[in-house]
Amino acid sequence: MKGPLFYSKILLFGEYGIIKDSKGLSIPYNFFKGALKSDENPSEEAKSSNKHLKSFVSYLETLTLEQPKLVRFNFEALKKDVANGMYFDSSIPQGYGVGSSGALVAAIYEQYAENKVTVLENLTREKLLKLKSIFAAMESFFHGKSSGLDPLNSYLSLPILINSQDNIESTSIPSQNTEGKGAVFLLDSGSTGETAPMVQLFMEKMKQEGFRKMLKTQFIKHTDACVEDFVNGNVKSLFGNLKQLSHVVLDNFKPMIPSKFHQLWKNGIDTNDYYLKLCGSGGGGYILGFAQDIDKAKSALKDYNLEVVYNF
Repeated sequence: MKGPLFYSKILLFGEYGIIKDSKGLSIPYNFFKGALKSDENPSEEAKSSNKHLKSFVSYLETLTLEQPKLVRFNFEALKKDVANGMYFDSSIPQGYGVGSSGALVAAIYEQYAENKVTVLENLTREKLLKLKSIFAAMESFFHGKSSGLDPLNSYLSLPILINSQDNIESTSIPSQNTEGKGAVFLLDSGSTGETAPMVQLFMEKMKQEGFRKMLKTQFIKHTDACVEDFVNGNVKSLFGNLKQLSHVVLDNFKPMIPSKFHQLWKNGIDTNDYYLKLCGSGGGGYILGFAQDIDKAKSALKDYNLEVVYNF
């Protein structure tokens, strides 16, 4: 048995900001993927995944009791498959900010939800918001609080533009220019990050008036500008705003940046060879980078593992 593939995602812009109604832009990343599967002779990894699925199923049962109108599942089939050793076979690294739990949520919904919201034809805003709220409730099992965007991205396999919390739409982004020197890349921090403690830290910081003001006047302002520039292909303006955004993150989100990257982050801003930003909640996992000249960035970051995800 093998279910359909679900891909990882990258939130290009909007981490933390979307909690406070900034714009956001999330794109599918087909390099990593996962599918529900069962084997005759499961590996240790498969057994561990199966164990997690058992807990997830219990959580979903409670969820459907508490919110019967939100979503219903065919628990008979789901429990039977889990009892028979079903697991999530995934190449998506966990704790790296590329949506490992989102892909699993999308896969379970696709396979076992009853009265599914159909997305093949006529993808309305109502449908998107309905799916987002279902996925947010499902994914809360993994993070404590979820926006539902990661599973939505994985489920649709389309770029999603977040205008505000209750205004989202699928969007198109400028098609890749494989000859282009500009690039978005992932930098491997070499350690995993936990989403829940980072979000907790952010919520603590939100209690300070100065931090709230910075978020509104600087972080959200530059995030919104980056989203507009990226979607509209305004490369020159994009890099001006990215530099500002990278600076704001370094000054105000230091705990979310692994300490050995603080200097590297600053070097990018000082030399303009690349600009770094958080990928997901930070604390480890991937760091997202943008470069106007990827060769320059590669030579400046030659000691690090760098993966290009988009050229322009």
